[in-house]
Amino acid sequence: MRRLTEQEYSTLRDGAHVIEADGFGDKVLLLNDCSFLKLFRRKRLLSSALVFPYSTRFTLNAGLLAERGIPSVTIIDNYRIPAIKRTAVHYQPLAGETLRKVLKGATGDSSGLMRQLGQFIALLHEKGVYFRSLHLGNVLLTPDHELGLIDIADISCGRLSVGPRRALRNFHHLARSKVDMELLDSTLRKRLIEAYCEASGRSDDFQAALGKVLHV
Repeated sequence: MRRLTEQEYSTLRDGAHVIEADGFGDKVLLLNDCSFLKLFRRKRLLSSALVFPYSTRFTLNAGLLAERGIPSVTIIDNYRIPAIKRTAVHYQPLAGETLRKVLKGATGDSSGLMRQLGQFIALLHEKGVYFRSLHLGNVLLTPDHELGLIDIADISCGRLSVGPRRALRNFHHLARSKVDMELLDSTLRKRLIEAYCEASGRSDDFQAALGKVLHV
């Protein structure tokens, strides 16, 4: 992790557009060269982020996803910025549009996209990827019509595939998004479930349980 002085950070940030911020300050910046700077603060005095910062997790996760062939962001650098008490990751974004945006603008049948999403989530689980922030705003459709992940700080990658209990828990994250559930009618949810279970080889009991999670 590279240390940035206050002047170096100011130079890097000069002319940036604030994409996301909260009451504590900037969170995501779009820089002049169209790359992004994501800033992380330690929320508690005593936290695992003290020895394993969120920016390091983000960087590590990008590498683990790349090893598994999952499209995601490309890391440029990783910073510690003492002057603002932040760590940061500098990255090139994944090109494309979020599924949330694609579905909001859809004028035709989106069943094919839901089939692709179900297969993609099954692939993630097969490769041991558990994405705690799974929702349609964090899955991107690339110009090559592949699916990829963004906002990847909250991911765990294991050596073994994701088991059925954790898989159901993962879909609970999606089900909690009111915006996404409003975008997916019962037909689209069924296509998602069918595609996931077919690709993952889950049991009929699992498929029934997943139907309850997604309110089908």
